[in-house]
Amino acid sequence: MAIEKSKRGGATLAEVAAAAGVSKMTASRVLRNAPGFSNQTRDKVMLEVQRLGYVPNRIAAAFGSDQTSTLVGVCVPRLTSDLFGSVLDSIDHTLSKFGYQTMIGTHEQSPEVEETWLRAILAWRPAGVILSGRTHTRGTIEILRAQSIPVVEVWNLNTSPLDVSVGFNHYDCGHEMGSFVLSKGYENIAYVGAETNAEGMGKVRRQGFEKALQNAKREFLTKEILTDRPSFYAGYYGTENVLNRTNDVDAIYYQDDTMAVGGLFYCKSKGLNVADDIGIAGWGGMEIASVLPERLTTTIVTTRALGKAAAEALVARVRNEPVQDVTVATTRLVPGNTI
Repeated sequence: MAIEKSKRGGATLAEVAAAAGVSKMTASRVLRNAPGFSNQTRDKVMLEVQRLGYVPNRIAAAFGSDQTSTLVGVCVPRLTSDLFGSVLDSIDHTLSKFGYQTMIGTHEQSPEVEETWLRAILAWRPAGVILSGRTHTRGTIEILRAQSIPVVEVWNLNTSPLDVSVGFNHYDCGHEMGSFVLSKGYENIAYVGAETNAEGMGKVRRQGFEKALQNAKREFLTKEILTDRPSFYAGYYGTENVLNRTNDVDAIYYQDDTMAVGGLFYCKSKGLNVADDIGIAGWGGMEIASVLPERLTTTIVTTRALGKAAAEALVARVRNEPVQDVTVATTRLVPGNTI
């Protein structure tokens, strides 16, 4: 039996029951694992739950209402990053102006963890979700399509988004910095980064930088990619490894500013004159760089503007107002005293 799903919010319990050929009460008992139904009935109900992408409506269960939700789910890689913290703050501030509340989660760069979070959040029937990244499991994509709620993908620009994308072009950031470093006469360039898996955007920026090197018939002299989160210590330790490996390095490109600052302090501890003996470049325009004795050469990203644009795009989609499918957030390479 074909069931026409509601425009937004996915299938209802009544639709699941009708598709399975049982009463709404029986379907509810199956989902609550209450007694009083056969295994055959359970199988029929669960088959339709999977086919229709149904998730329990906890708000309706708690308040006996299917009123429009004011909740918005927001999932980012981690809460400890200054950059993501700024994005989240901007999203929350903007959504609150429109009368929405955020439900925040983290996925640690794991699409599988994101799917688990999403299924839990959708049980509360949010008005929409904001996801960081463009790599999702098949299960995530299927359930979002079934629910038919607005989705905004942020941070990593996606030119073919699930719904709406607001993000930076990380590849172009790396390529621009690579070209800039080469233009300053550096030849033996190393890379220091930290990746817990293959999905991080640090890898994409590195690939952009490598392309700039390849265009100049060059390549990284050496790379140090730690299995860790980006941090001051990771930058310090990674730089130590690189410089112990070879004395020929004349510049290092870091995954982000925290690692660049860690690397800068290691170089100073060894008596190296930054920019003359060794060049240092980062990414992110993080606040810590503003208090350094030398101005760090980096790429500034507009995190607050990104969060505001993402929140406004989501609200526009909820209200069925016109919105761009893809919005490119601005970045700016800032030449400092370290290159």
